[in-house]
Amino acid sequence: MQIGFAKNDVTPRVGVELCGFGPYLNRRSIGVRDRLWARAMAVQQDGTTVVLIGNDLIGVSGDTTARIRRLVHEATGVSPDAVMVHCTHTHSGPTTIPINGWAAADVPYLETLPQRIAAAGIQAVANLQEATLSHAEVPCEGVAVNREYDHDAQPLEEVLRDDWRPAKPELTDTTCHVLAAHAGDRLIGFASHFGCHPVVCCAETRYIHGDYAGVATNLLERENPGSAGLFLQGALGDVNTCVVHKPEPESLLALDVIASRYANAVRRGLAEAQPLAVDEVRYALRPVTFSRKPLTVDDLRARLAEQDAILQAPDATDVSPEVRMAAVYALAYRALIAAMEAGRSVAEPTELQGFRLGPLSLLGAPFEIFQAIKNDVRDAAKPATAFVMGPTNECLGYAPDRTAAARGGYAADTVPLMLGMMPYASIHDELVRELTALEDELR
Repeated sequence: MQIGFAKNDVTPRVGVELCGFGPYLNRRSIGVRDRLWARAMAVQQDGTTVVLIGNDLIGVSGDTTARIRRLVHEATGVSPDAVMVHCTHTHSGPTTIPINGWAAADVPYLETLPQRIAAAGIQAVANLQEATLSHAEVPCEGVAVNREYDHDAQPLEEVLRDDWRPAKPELTDTTCHVLAAHAGDRLIGFASHFGCHPVVCCAETRYIHGDYAGVATNLLERENPGSAGLFLQGALGDVNTCVVHKPEPESLLALDVIASRYANAVRRGLAEAQPLAVDEVRYALRPVTFSRKPLTVDDLRARLAEQDAILQAPDATDVSPEVRMAAVYALAYRALIAAMEAGRSVAEPTELQGFRLGPLSLLGAPFEIFQAIKNDVRDAAKPATAFVMGPTNECLGYAPDRTAAARGGYAADTVPLMLGMMPYASIHDELVRELTALEDELR
Protein backbone atom coordinates (compact mmCIF):
# COMPACT_ATOMS: atom_id res chain seq x y z
CA MET A 1 0.00 0.00 0.00
CA GLN A 2 1.11 3.54 -0.79
CA ILE A 3 -0.13 6.65 1.00
CA GLY A 4 0.49 10.32 0.33
CA PHE A 5 -0.50 13.49 2.18
CA ALA A 6 -0.41 17.16 1.21
CA LYS A 7 -1.96 20.49 2.14
CA ASN A 8 -2.55 23.83 0.47
CA ASP A 9 -3.57 27.17 1.92
CA VAL A 10 -7.17 28.24 1.13
CA THR A 11 -7.32 31.25 3.48
CA PRO A 12 -9.19 34.18 1.90
CA ARG A 13 -7.94 37.73 2.08
CA VAL A 14 -9.05 39.73 5.09
CA GLY A 15 -12.29 41.62 4.44
CA VAL A 16 -14.36 38.85 2.85
CA GLU A 17 -17.67 38.11 4.57
CA LEU A 18 -17.76 35.11 6.88
CA CYS A 19 -20.52 32.53 6.46
CA GLY A 20 -22.84 31.52 9.27
CA PHE A 21 -25.03 32.64 12.19
CA GLY A 22 -27.76 34.40 10.24
CA PRO A 23 -28.85 36.39 7.19
CA TYR A 24 -27.35 39.64 5.97
CA LEU A 25 -25.10 40.20 8.98
CA ASN A 26 -22.38 42.09 7.06
CA ARG A 27 -19.90 39.99 9.05
CA ARG A 28 -16.69 41.00 7.31
CA SER A 29 -13.46 39.46 8.53
CA ILE A 30 -10.96 41.68 10.33
CA GLY A 31 -8.01 39.31 10.70
CA VAL A 32 -6.68 35.75 10.45
CA ARG A 33 -6.58 33.87 13.74
CA ASP A 34 -5.74 30.49 12.14
CA ARG A 35 -5.19 29.82 8.48
CA LEU A 36 -7.59 27.61 6.53
CA TRP A 37 -6.31 24.57 4.66
CA ALA A 38 -7.22 22.01 2.06
CA ARG A 39 -5.63 18.76 3.24
CA ALA A 40 -5.50 15.62 1.14
CA MET A 41 -4.82 11.94 1.68
CA ALA A 42 -4.21 9.65 -1.31
CA VAL A 43 -4.24 5.87 -0.88
CA GLN A 44 -3.17 3.42 -3.58
CA GLN A 45 -3.23 -0.35 -3.64
CA ASP A 46 -3.24 -2.86 -6.50
CA GLY A 47 -3.66 -0.11 -9.10
CA THR A 48 -6.60 1.62 -7.39
CA THR A 49 -6.09 5.14 -6.07
CA VAL A 50 -8.53 7.20 -4.01
CA VAL A 51 -8.09 10.82 -2.97
CA LEU A 52 -9.84 12.35 0.03
CA ILE A 53 -9.57 16.15 0.40
CA GLY A 54 -10.70 17.75 3.66
CA ASN A 55 -11.30 21.50 3.76
CA ASP A 56 -11.64 24.11 6.50
CA LEU A 57 -14.77 25.44 4.81
CA ILE A 58 -18.51 25.50 5.53
CA GLY A 59 -19.12 23.37 2.43
CA VAL A 60 -18.76 23.34 -1.34
CA SER A 61 -21.19 23.29 -4.23
CA GLY A 62 -21.57 20.37 -6.59
CA ASP A 63 -20.10 22.50 -9.38
CA THR A 64 -16.98 23.21 -7.30
CA THR A 65 -16.55 19.50 -6.61
CA ALA A 66 -16.86 18.71 -10.32
CA ARG A 67 -14.13 21.24 -11.16
CA ILE A 68 -11.83 19.86 -8.45
CA ARG A 69 -12.32 16.30 -9.67
CA ARG A 70 -11.57 17.31 -13.25
CA LEU A 71 -8.36 19.09 -12.25
CA VAL A 72 -7.14 16.15 -10.15
CA HIS A 73 -7.97 13.68 -12.93
CA GLU A 74 -6.21 15.74 -15.61
CA ALA A 75 -3.06 16.04 -13.49
CA THR A 76 -2.89 12.51 -12.06
CA GLY A 77 -5.13 10.18 -14.03
CA VAL A 78 -7.09 9.31 -10.89
CA SER A 79 -10.74 8.65 -11.72
CA PRO A 80 -13.03 11.60 -10.89
CA ASP A 81 -15.26 9.07 -9.11
CA ALA A 82 -12.36 8.35 -6.74
CA VAL A 83 -11.99 11.96 -5.55
CA MET A 84 -13.97 12.97 -2.46
CA VAL A 85 -14.28 16.62 -1.38
CA HIS A 86 -15.16 16.94 2.29
CA CYS A 87 -15.65 19.98 4.55
CA THR A 88 -15.47 20.63 8.29
CA HIS A 89 -18.39 23.12 8.18
CA THR A 90 -16.63 25.99 9.92
CA HIS A 91 -18.63 29.23 10.39
CA SER A 92 -15.51 31.39 10.51
CA GLY A 93 -14.54 31.03 6.86
CA PRO A 94 -15.86 32.53 3.62
CA THR A 95 -19.15 31.64 2.01
CA THR A 96 -18.58 28.80 -0.45
CA ILE A 97 -22.12 27.44 -0.86
CA PRO A 98 -25.13 28.99 -2.65
CA ILE A 99 -27.43 30.12 0.18
CA ASN A 100 -29.31 33.41 0.08
CA GLY A 101 -28.23 35.92 2.68
CA TRP A 102 -25.60 33.85 4.46
CA ALA A 103 -22.74 36.20 3.49
CA ALA A 104 -21.94 37.60 0.09
CA ALA A 105 -19.94 35.34 -2.19
CA ASP A 106 -16.49 36.66 -3.06
CA VAL A 107 -16.13 35.98 -6.77
CA PRO A 108 -12.30 36.10 -7.04
CA TYR A 109 -12.02 33.71 -4.10
CA LEU A 110 -14.58 31.27 -5.50
CA GLU A 111 -13.01 31.34 -8.96
CA THR A 112 -9.58 30.41 -7.58
CA LEU A 113 -10.82 27.95 -4.94
CA PRO A 114 -11.14 24.78 -7.08
CA GLN A 115 -7.51 24.84 -8.20
CA ARG A 116 -6.34 25.64 -4.66
CA ILE A 117 -8.21 22.62 -3.30
CA ALA A 118 -7.20 20.41 -6.23
CA ALA A 119 -3.54 21.31 -5.69
CA ALA A 120 -3.61 19.47 -2.36
CA GLY A 121 -5.06 16.35 -3.98
CA ILE A 122 -2.59 16.46 -6.87
CA GLN A 123 0.37 16.81 -4.52
CA ALA A 124 -0.89 13.99 -2.28
CA VAL A 125 -0.82 11.67 -5.29
CA ALA A 126 2.68 12.88 -6.15
CA ASN A 127 3.70 12.14 -2.54
CA LEU A 128 2.53 8.50 -2.61
CA GLN A 129 5.03 6.27 -0.82
CA GLU A 130 5.07 2.89 0.83
CA ALA A 131 3.39 3.29 4.19
CA THR A 132 1.33 1.57 6.85
CA LEU A 133 -2.10 2.75 8.01
CA SER A 134 -3.09 2.38 11.66
CA HIS A 135 -6.38 2.97 13.45
CA ALA A 136 -7.62 3.66 16.97
CA GLU A 137 -10.97 4.51 18.53
CA VAL A 138 -10.43 6.52 21.71
CA PRO A 139 -12.59 8.42 24.23
CA CYS A 140 -13.51 11.97 23.23
CA GLU A 141 -15.62 13.62 25.90
CA GLY A 142 -16.28 17.11 27.15
CA VAL A 143 -16.72 18.54 23.65
CA ALA A 144 -20.30 18.06 22.51
CA VAL A 145 -23.95 18.31 23.57
CA ASN A 146 -27.07 17.31 21.63
CA ARG A 147 -28.91 20.56 20.98
CA GLU A 148 -32.17 18.83 20.00
CA TYR A 149 -32.61 16.50 22.97
CA ASP A 150 -30.35 17.81 25.75
CA HIS A 151 -31.35 21.34 26.68
CA ASP A 152 -29.64 21.63 30.06
CA ALA A 153 -27.55 24.75 29.37
CA GLN A 154 -24.83 25.23 31.96
CA PRO A 155 -22.74 28.27 32.92
CA LEU A 156 -19.50 28.86 31.06
CA GLU A 157 -17.39 28.23 34.16
CA GLU A 158 -18.99 24.78 34.45
CA VAL A 159 -18.55 23.61 30.86
CA LEU A 160 -14.92 24.75 30.78
CA ARG A 161 -14.04 22.51 33.73
CA ASP A 162 -11.99 19.50 32.64
CA ASP A 163 -14.49 17.11 34.23
CA TRP A 164 -17.59 18.58 32.51
CA ARG A 165 -19.84 16.08 30.70
CA PRO A 166 -23.23 16.57 29.03
CA ALA A 167 -26.35 15.28 30.75
CA LYS A 168 -26.98 12.83 27.90
CA PRO A 169 -23.62 11.83 26.41
CA GLU A 170 -25.24 8.88 24.64
CA LEU A 171 -26.86 11.38 22.24
CA THR A 172 -23.43 12.50 21.01
CA ASP A 173 -20.23 10.87 19.82
CA THR A 174 -18.23 9.89 22.91
CA THR A 175 -15.26 8.53 20.96
CA CYS A 176 -13.24 9.70 18.00
CA HIS A 177 -11.53 7.60 15.35
CA VAL A 178 -7.93 8.30 14.46
CA LEU A 179 -6.00 7.11 11.40
CA ALA A 180 -2.21 7.40 11.34
CA ALA A 181 0.03 6.81 8.32
CA HIS A 182 3.72 6.00 8.87
CA ALA A 183 6.55 5.64 6.38
CA GLY A 184 8.93 3.63 8.49
CA ASP A 185 8.93 5.34 11.88
CA ARG A 186 7.90 8.72 10.49
CA LEU A 187 4.33 10.04 10.78
CA ILE A 188 3.50 11.40 7.34
CA GLY A 189 -0.15 12.17 8.01
CA PHE A 190 -3.22 11.48 10.08
CA ALA A 191 -7.00 11.83 10.05
CA SER A 192 -9.53 12.11 12.85
CA HIS A 193 -13.26 11.48 12.65
CA PHE A 194 -15.78 12.95 15.09
CA GLY A 195 -19.35 14.22 14.79
CA CYS A 196 -19.97 17.68 16.23
CA HIS A 197 -20.97 21.01 14.72
CA PRO A 198 -17.57 22.72 14.82
CA VAL A 199 -18.78 26.16 15.80
CA VAL A 200 -17.64 27.66 19.10
CA CYS A 201 -17.77 31.37 18.29
CA CYS A 202 -20.61 33.83 17.72
CA ALA A 203 -21.97 36.28 15.17
CA GLU A 204 -19.83 39.06 16.65
CA THR A 205 -16.53 37.25 16.06
CA ARG A 206 -14.89 38.33 12.81
CA TYR A 207 -11.60 36.46 12.79
CA ILE A 208 -10.87 33.81 10.16
CA HIS A 209 -10.24 30.34 11.59
CA GLY A 210 -11.37 26.74 11.21
CA ASP A 211 -13.29 26.55 14.52
CA TYR A 212 -12.19 23.96 17.09
CA ALA A 213 -11.50 21.28 14.47
CA GLY A 214 -9.18 23.51 12.46
CA VAL A 215 -7.43 24.95 15.52
CA ALA A 216 -6.83 21.46 16.95
CA THR A 217 -5.54 20.06 13.66
CA ASN A 218 -3.17 22.99 13.14
CA LEU A 219 -1.82 22.40 16.65
CA LEU A 220 -1.26 18.68 16.04
CA GLU A 221 0.52 19.37 12.75
CA ARG A 222 2.91 21.75 14.50
CA GLU A 223 3.67 19.00 17.01
CA ASN A 224 4.37 16.56 14.15
CA PRO A 225 6.44 18.52 11.60
CA GLY A 226 6.11 17.30 8.03
CA SER A 227 2.70 15.70 8.60
CA ALA A 228 -0.70 16.77 7.33
CA GLY A 229 -3.90 16.09 9.25
CA LEU A 230 -7.49 15.81 8.08
CA PHE A 231 -10.57 16.36 10.24
CA LEU A 232 -13.39 14.16 8.93
CA GLN A 233 -16.68 15.64 10.07
CA GLY A 234 -19.30 13.16 11.24
CA ALA A 235 -22.96 13.43 12.20
CA LEU A 236 -23.11 17.09 13.23
CA GLY A 237 -26.75 17.94 12.52
CA ASP A 238 -28.09 17.88 16.08
CA VAL A 239 -24.83 18.20 18.04
CA ASN A 240 -23.19 21.47 19.12
CA THR A 241 -20.00 22.15 21.00
CA CYS A 242 -20.54 22.77 24.71
CA VAL A 243 -19.96 26.51 24.17
CA VAL A 244 -21.56 28.42 21.31
CA HIS A 245 -23.11 31.86 20.73
CA LYS A 246 -21.36 33.40 23.74
CA PRO A 247 -19.87 36.94 23.58
CA GLU A 248 -16.56 37.25 21.77
CA PRO A 249 -14.16 37.09 24.77
CA GLU A 250 -15.83 33.96 26.11
CA SER A 251 -16.03 32.44 22.61
CA LEU A 252 -12.33 32.86 21.87
CA LEU A 253 -11.41 31.44 25.28
CA ALA A 254 -13.68 28.44 24.75
CA LEU A 255 -12.30 27.94 21.24
CA ASP A 256 -8.84 27.17 22.63
CA VAL A 257 -10.20 25.02 25.49
CA ILE A 258 -12.37 22.84 23.25
CA ALA A 259 -9.66 22.59 20.58
CA SER A 260 -7.25 21.41 23.29
CA ARG A 261 -9.71 18.77 24.49
CA TYR A 262 -10.11 17.44 20.98
CA ALA A 263 -6.37 17.54 20.30
CA ASN A 264 -5.79 15.53 23.48
CA ALA A 265 -8.12 12.79 22.21
CA VAL A 266 -6.37 12.67 18.82
CA ARG A 267 -2.94 12.53 20.51
CA ARG A 268 -4.09 9.48 22.42
CA GLY A 269 -5.35 7.94 19.20
CA LEU A 270 -2.03 8.53 17.46
CA ALA A 271 -0.25 6.85 20.36
CA GLU A 272 -2.59 3.85 20.52
CA ALA A 273 -3.28 3.25 16.81
CA GLN A 274 -2.74 -0.31 15.61
CA PRO A 275 -1.91 -1.35 12.03
CA LEU A 276 -4.89 -2.03 9.77
CA ALA A 277 -4.98 -5.02 7.45
CA VAL A 278 -5.96 -3.15 4.28
CA ASP A 279 -6.63 -5.96 1.83
CA GLU A 280 -8.35 -3.78 -0.75
CA VAL A 281 -9.06 -0.15 -1.67
CA ARG A 282 -12.36 0.55 -3.41
CA TYR A 283 -14.61 3.48 -4.26
CA ALA A 284 -18.23 3.90 -5.29
CA LEU A 285 -20.69 6.65 -6.20
CA ARG A 286 -24.43 6.32 -5.70
CA PRO A 287 -26.73 8.88 -7.37
CA VAL A 288 -29.91 9.42 -5.33
CA THR A 289 -33.06 11.51 -5.62
CA PHE A 290 -34.64 11.87 -2.19
CA SER A 291 -38.41 12.28 -1.92
CA ARG A 292 -39.83 15.68 -1.00
CA LYS A 293 -42.89 17.01 0.76
CA PRO A 294 -45.69 17.72 -1.74
CA LEU A 295 -45.92 21.51 -1.50
CA THR A 296 -47.90 23.09 -4.35
CA VAL A 297 -47.44 26.41 -6.10
CA ASP A 298 -50.44 27.71 -4.18
CA ASP A 299 -48.79 26.65 -0.89
CA LEU A 300 -45.68 28.57 -1.83
CA ARG A 301 -47.62 31.64 -2.94
CA ALA A 302 -49.38 31.71 0.43
CA ARG A 303 -46.04 31.52 2.23
CA LEU A 304 -44.60 34.21 -0.04
CA ALA A 305 -47.53 36.49 0.78
CA GLU A 306 -46.71 36.14 4.51
CA GLN A 307 -43.11 37.18 3.91
CA ASP A 308 -44.08 40.02 1.59
CA ALA A 309 -46.36 41.36 4.32
CA ILE A 310 -43.34 41.57 6.65
CA LEU A 311 -41.13 43.17 4.00
CA GLN A 312 -43.77 45.73 2.96
CA ALA A 313 -44.95 46.71 6.42
CA PRO A 314 -44.86 50.51 6.94
CA ASP A 315 -42.28 50.25 9.70
CA ALA A 316 -40.08 47.60 8.02
CA THR A 317 -36.34 48.31 7.95
CA ASP A 318 -33.29 46.21 7.21
CA VAL A 319 -32.21 46.58 10.86
CA SER A 320 -34.85 44.03 11.86
CA PRO A 321 -33.69 40.38 11.95
CA GLU A 322 -37.27 39.39 11.07
CA VAL A 323 -37.15 41.53 7.94
CA ARG A 324 -33.79 40.12 6.88
CA MET A 325 -35.05 36.56 7.38
CA ALA A 326 -38.21 37.38 5.42
CA ALA A 327 -35.99 38.48 2.53
CA VAL A 328 -34.29 35.08 2.57
CA TYR A 329 -37.64 33.29 2.43
CA ALA A 330 -39.09 35.58 -0.22
CA LEU A 331 -36.15 35.00 -2.59
CA ALA A 332 -36.39 31.24 -2.05
CA TYR A 333 -40.17 31.08 -2.58
CA ARG A 334 -40.03 33.20 -5.71
CA ALA A 335 -37.34 30.94 -7.19
CA LEU A 336 -39.29 27.78 -6.34
CA ILE A 337 -42.51 29.19 -7.78
CA ALA A 338 -40.73 30.19 -10.99
CA ALA A 339 -39.16 26.74 -11.31
CA MET A 340 -42.46 24.94 -10.78
CA GLU A 341 -44.31 27.18 -13.20
CA ALA A 342 -41.61 26.53 -15.81
CA GLY A 343 -41.88 22.77 -15.26
CA ARG A 344 -38.37 22.44 -13.83
CA SER A 345 -37.60 19.89 -11.15
CA VAL A 346 -37.44 21.06 -7.54
CA ALA A 347 -36.02 17.72 -6.37
CA GLU A 348 -32.59 17.55 -7.99
CA PRO A 349 -30.57 14.34 -7.62
CA THR A 350 -27.44 14.28 -5.53
CA GLU A 351 -24.75 11.68 -4.90
CA LEU A 352 -23.44 9.62 -2.04
CA GLN A 353 -19.80 8.54 -2.19
CA GLY A 354 -17.87 5.86 -0.37
CA PHE A 355 -14.30 4.65 0.03
CA ARG A 356 -13.29 1.31 1.44
CA LEU A 357 -9.91 1.00 3.12
CA GLY A 358 -9.83 -2.63 4.23
CA PRO A 359 -12.16 -2.94 7.25
CA LEU A 360 -13.06 0.78 7.15
CA SER A 361 -15.86 2.30 5.09
CA LEU A 362 -15.86 6.07 4.61
CA LEU A 363 -19.40 7.09 3.62
CA GLY A 364 -19.90 10.69 2.50
CA ALA A 365 -23.24 12.50 2.16
CA PRO A 366 -24.04 16.15 1.39
CA PHE A 367 -25.92 16.78 4.64
CA GLU A 368 -25.62 17.81 8.26
CA ILE A 369 -26.64 14.36 9.45
CA PHE A 370 -28.39 13.68 12.77
CA GLN A 371 -26.87 11.21 15.22
CA ALA A 372 -29.74 8.69 15.07
CA ILE A 373 -29.22 8.27 11.31
CA LYS A 374 -25.49 7.72 11.81
CA ASN A 375 -26.19 5.13 14.50
CA ASP A 376 -28.52 3.18 12.20
CA VAL A 377 -25.97 3.20 9.37
CA ARG A 378 -23.12 2.08 11.64
CA ASP A 379 -25.24 -0.73 13.08
CA ALA A 380 -26.11 -1.92 9.57
CA ALA A 381 -22.45 -1.84 8.48
CA LYS A 382 -21.11 -4.06 11.27
CA PRO A 383 -18.68 -5.81 11.48
CA ALA A 384 -17.11 -3.18 9.20
CA THR A 385 -16.37 0.19 10.82
CA ALA A 386 -18.26 2.94 9.01
CA PHE A 387 -17.33 6.62 9.14
CA VAL A 388 -20.56 8.50 8.32
CA MET A 389 -19.31 11.84 6.97
CA GLY A 390 -21.05 15.06 6.07
CA PRO A 391 -21.10 17.49 4.37
CA THR A 392 -19.31 15.84 1.46
CA ASN A 393 -19.12 16.94 -2.21
CA GLU A 394 -22.06 19.32 -1.77
CA CYS A 395 -23.97 21.03 1.06
CA LEU A 396 -27.75 20.46 1.04
CA GLY A 397 -28.76 21.33 4.57
CA TYR A 398 -29.86 18.93 7.27
CA ALA A 399 -30.76 15.25 7.30
CA PRO A 400 -32.95 15.24 10.46
CA ASP A 401 -34.02 12.09 12.24
CA ARG A 402 -37.66 10.94 12.29
CA THR A 403 -38.51 12.73 15.53
CA ALA A 404 -37.09 16.07 14.44
CA ALA A 405 -38.65 15.75 10.98
CA ALA A 406 -42.10 15.07 12.47
CA ARG A 407 -41.73 18.07 14.77
CA GLY A 408 -40.73 20.32 11.87
CA GLY A 409 -38.92 23.59 12.28
CA TYR A 410 -35.51 24.95 11.32
CA ALA A 411 -33.64 21.78 10.34
CA ALA A 412 -36.55 19.94 8.74
CA ASP A 413 -38.43 22.72 6.95
CA THR A 414 -36.68 26.10 7.06
CA VAL A 415 -33.21 25.27 5.75
CA PRO A 416 -34.33 23.34 2.63
CA LEU A 417 -36.52 26.26 1.59
CA MET A 418 -33.67 28.69 2.27
CA LEU A 419 -31.57 26.60 -0.11
CA GLY A 420 -34.30 26.74 -2.75
CA MET A 421 -35.44 23.13 -2.28
CA MET A 422 -38.55 21.39 -1.02
CA PRO A 423 -38.24 19.84 2.47
CA TYR A 424 -37.42 16.14 2.53
CA ALA A 425 -40.31 13.73 3.05
CA SER A 426 -38.51 10.78 4.66
CA ILE A 427 -34.79 11.54 4.79
CA HIS A 428 -34.02 9.36 7.83
CA ASP A 429 -35.23 6.10 6.31
CA GLU A 430 -34.10 6.90 2.78
CA LEU A 431 -30.59 8.03 3.75
CA VAL A 432 -30.05 4.97 5.98
CA ARG A 433 -31.19 2.72 3.14
CA GLU A 434 -28.99 4.38 0.53
CA LEU A 435 -25.86 4.61 2.69
CA THR A 436 -26.30 0.97 3.69
CA ALA A 437 -26.59 0.01 0.02
CA LEU A 438 -23.45 2.04 -0.73
CA GLU A 439 -21.57 0.26 2.05
CA ASP A 440 -22.73 -3.10 0.69
CA GLU A 441 -21.41 -2.10 -2.75
CA LEU A 442 -18.02 -1.25 -1.26
CA ARG A 443 -17.81 -4.72 0.24
